[in-house]
Amino acid sequence: MTIDGIWSYTPDSGHAEGQDLTDYAVLTADGTLGHVEREADPHGMRHLVVDTGVWLFGRSAVVPVGIVTGVDHADRKVTLGCTGDEVKEAPRFHTDSETTDPAYLTAVGDHYRRLTPRGTPSV
Repeated sequence: MTIDGIWSYTPDSGHAEGQDLTDYAVLTADGTLGHVEREADPHGMRHLVVDTGVWLFGRSAVVPVGIVTGVDHADRKVTLGCTGDEVKEAPRFHTDSETTDPAYLTAVGDHYRRLTPRGTPSV
């Protein structure tokens, strides 16, 4: 298993190590996606679990932190460098055990790694 930048915050993201992002709003290039439910880092594969509420019919999504393009601590917002549809197209998250499964997380990383960089809303 190769660990790469998809699992790390970019230096210019505004992320502050140790800062809890729980309940921050999550924005995509085309609107609000939901809020951060939690952050996890199993096997060095750091990611956010995002509660999408009714947007994705009440399901949560797993997003590698390398997709985060901005963190605004004052307004409690996280901006992703993708669209809501691109999050929806990622491998489906069914159970909490998947957030620690290297094979599932590898599939999630592969999905996001293939995306074309997009413009993002400012936070």
